[in-house]
Amino acid sequence: MAAEGKAIDALSQFELVPFMGALGESVRFSQSNAHMLLAFGLIAALMIWGTAKRAIIPGRLQALAESGYEFVHGIVEGQVGTEGKRYFPFVFSIFMFVLFGNMLGLLPYAFTFTSHIAVTFALAALVFVVVTVVALAIHGTHFFSYFFPEGAPKALAPLIIPIEIISYLSRPISLSVRLFANMVAGHVMLKVFGTFVVMIGSAAGVLGLIGAVLPMAMNVALVGFEILVAFLQAYVFAILTSIYLHDAVHLH
Repeated sequence: MAAEGKAIDALSQFELVPFMGALGESVRFSQSNAHMLLAFGLIAALMIWGTAKRAIIPGRLQALAESGYEFVHGIVEGQVGTEGKRYFPFVFSIFMFVLFGNMLGLLPYAFTFTSHIAVTFALAALVFVVVTVVALAIHGTHFFSYFFPEGAPKALAPLIIPIEIISYLSRPISLSVRLFANMVAGHVMLKVFGTFVVMIGSAAGVLGLIGAVLPMAMNVALVGFEILVAFLQAYVFAILTSIYLHDAVHLH
């Protein structure tokens, strides 16, 4: 936890630095890229090893893999319906990637790549493109009727259509900013209270150690809260993706 003088530097943790020094610099490969590859490797390992035995009585890895599968499957089927099963691999991949990215960032010396708007916007833009392509593939030009709800007064078309278009185009922004903002805010709070622990604990001997108990307890509580937020944000990303797919498949 870094503090310069009396100022708390809570944003340096989000700075991108080359991974493996000069080698990373030469290919523009940062610690964010490295953690994305790590997240991909961990997800692949979990799903491959967790489903390898396919035991009737599952072990821990198999139970974890099956729980993730069933959880996301329930989201997709609940939001999109039986027609949404074909899109399950996409939603599952998004959910696991966001979840592992969020969770990895809670480990010491790790980096939260979902705290960068470039990453979250890329994921949101991918969702936006896939949903739009699905809608056009299923409905063709009838897809554009989505921007003017059936039964709405035609006189209101000049008002309703621009609002619906703006709402549709804002999806990647709201989806990406929600995840980015929650990750940044949580990690800033963790660093602030962690710095308080160090500053107070080293300030006045025994009294400083006693005074550091409260921010330390707050930091422990924040870690637990951040674990909940990490899962919740992955869930929100997955369920909104499923809702958008529902709109694409069923229109209004």
